[in-house]
Amino acid sequence: MSEKPHTVAIGAFMIGALLIAIGTALFLLGAGMGQKQTMVMVFDTSVKGLNVGAPMAMRGVQVGQVTGIELIMDSETLDLITIVEADFIENRLHWLGREDEDEDLTEALIARGLRAQLNTQSLLTGLLYVQLDFHPDSEIVLADIDSPYMQLPTMPTSMERITRKLQDINITKLAGEFESVITSINTVVRSEEFQAMPAAVKTALDSLTELSDQLQQQLAASGPKLNTVLDETTTAMSVVNTELPKLSGMVESNLDALNVAIAAFEEAMTDIGGLVSYDSATTHRLNEALQEISRAGVALQSLAKTLQEQPESLIRGKSGDK
Repeated sequence: MSEKPHTVAIGAFMIGALLIAIGTALFLLGAGMGQKQTMVMVFDTSVKGLNVGAPMAMRGVQVGQVTGIELIMDSETLDLITIVEADFIENRLHWLGREDEDEDLTEALIARGLRAQLNTQSLLTGLLYVQLDFHPDSEIVLADIDSPYMQLPTMPTSMERITRKLQDINITKLAGEFESVITSINTVVRSEEFQAMPAAVKTALDSLTELSDQLQQQLAASGPKLNTVLDETTTAMSVVNTELPKLSGMVESNLDALNVAIAAFEEAMTDIGGLVSYDSATTHRLNEALQEISRAGVALQSLAKTLQEQPESLIRGKSGDK
């Protein structure tokens, strides 16, 4: 009788342990008890390291797991693509402030930039997982496949983009061009012109140094002469500034006297005109003398005006002269 209760207790314990193990396994595998949505993702790169049961995570939080991996080849182009199926657990992601409750959550997330990428779980093991994140600026690129499930757009990671660019580089062509550049440099370095270049540069530097020394000597020798010229110029300007008013006054006095003489001459011509005929040689010579006196008066007026406006013209000449 005492063995029966022990048997029942052991059986109950085993059943409880089994239920706990099953629940823990379901939780760890990400199956959970929430609503699941199966979706497919298409990758055109190697998925080595991605296994069935691999997690699907968003910002480090597991929101699903991989349930199937299938390789498909295009019969015409022989291009290979990999279709990855995964269960997305919607209740792992809560949307606050959602206006339209009837809107499909996954479609809304895709429209807002949700994309799938393959990322590394561990560098040591090389295992991969599906990483979900938002990339609003990326395009929605969907593959032409026949599947009953919603397709989640994929995009390469930064490392994959770098790898593709490296693969597009023609290493052979690049190496040939590099070898050609090295050969050209080697040819230039070994040429006689390049070998003679240091001597030519040294000669040019020596000439430049000699020219600089000559300029310094000439400047040193010209310094006193320049100072003398400047002193003489200053003295001449002082004399001009002192004598200019006197000269201007003399010109004006002579101009006034000339005007008086012209007036007297004209009066005399009037008196002479009554004594001498109009077309006589005497009248002609007197008219020429009068014109010369008038031109002299105009010249004196011009000189006086120039001295008043440009007193430095006594030294430099008029501004129009070269």
